[in-house]
Amino acid sequence: MATAIRIHEYGPPEVLQIEPVEVGDPGPGGVRLRQTAIGLNFVEVYFRRGDFRLPELPATLGNEGVGVVEAIGPGVAGLRIGDRVAYADGPIGAYATERLYPADRLVPLPDGIPDAVAAAVMLKGMTAQYLLKQVWPLAAGDTVLFHAAAGGVGQIFSRWARHLGIAVIGTASTPVKRDAARRAGCAHVLDPRDDLPAAVRDLTGGHGVAAAFDSIGRDTALRSLDCLRPRGILVSFGLASGPAPAIAPLTLAAKGSLYLTHCTLPAYTADRAALLATAGDLFAAIGTGVVTVDPPRRYPLADIVQAHRDLEGRRTTGRAILLPG
Repeated sequence: MATAIRIHEYGPPEVLQIEPVEVGDPGPGGVRLRQTAIGLNFVEVYFRRGDFRLPELPATLGNEGVGVVEAIGPGVAGLRIGDRVAYADGPIGAYATERLYPADRLVPLPDGIPDAVAAAVMLKGMTAQYLLKQVWPLAAGDTVLFHAAAGGVGQIFSRWARHLGIAVIGTASTPVKRDAARRAGCAHVLDPRDDLPAAVRDLTGGHGVAAAFDSIGRDTALRSLDCLRPRGILVSFGLASGPAPAIAPLTLAAKGSLYLTHCTLPAYTADRAALLATAGDLFAAIGTGVVTVDPPRRYPLADIVQAHRDLEGRRTTGRAILLPG
């Protein structure tokens, strides 16, 4: 019998419960996976708390995983039983020892990438890829601001950006995290409680940054706007501190004809070609050493409550995974 972590109500980490589940056989276009590693991401805190509503309860959380194909449904081509595959940000339900998943949202794993690394990097790495290469036309010589630069997305983004000649001004909340952000490639690292607009202007000769990447939301969005150069962009992609306040179009005009977007990974990997291209670029960057992945922090699946406490309490730096076995 498979097991899964489910919630029957929204709330604190203690609502996460370990339960036996019947997985069943895959239907048309689907496969059954035996999972070997599961990604742990802050977006799952949003779902657990009810910031993001689920279609129904009870529900199994989790957005990212790696596994082995154990059964194949009708109409599936290009996959075989025993294949190693990874996924990110498709149908939720990763917090489980086994699960069903759409075959066309699975990515074959290169032999050189271990399961634990893939589970730790798929969602965060593909997010870093689209932020860096797809949202806005950044170029060598640009300077950008990246909040929570010691986090999993921030570290990958900073390493990759440095390779491309893009300077990252990061923010991180503690001395330990600021050191981690510097090691990851940030040219400068600020305390988010500082006067960020003044510090950024000082570091950029008064010009401001080409883009500000903000997963924090309420606590940083308005200050991020004041860090931008004319016609720069605020890229919102998270709400760790809560939803950002409403920003009127005329405010953007007054601050220098700025741009604003709130983006999500599914919009940039909506079709299979885009998914494979984004994941392939990430795997190539890992294979060539452009992106390095530190060993992730590991939690047994049974320790999910503590894992969420650590995640929500900002006690994790970089990447963390759950191990089903």
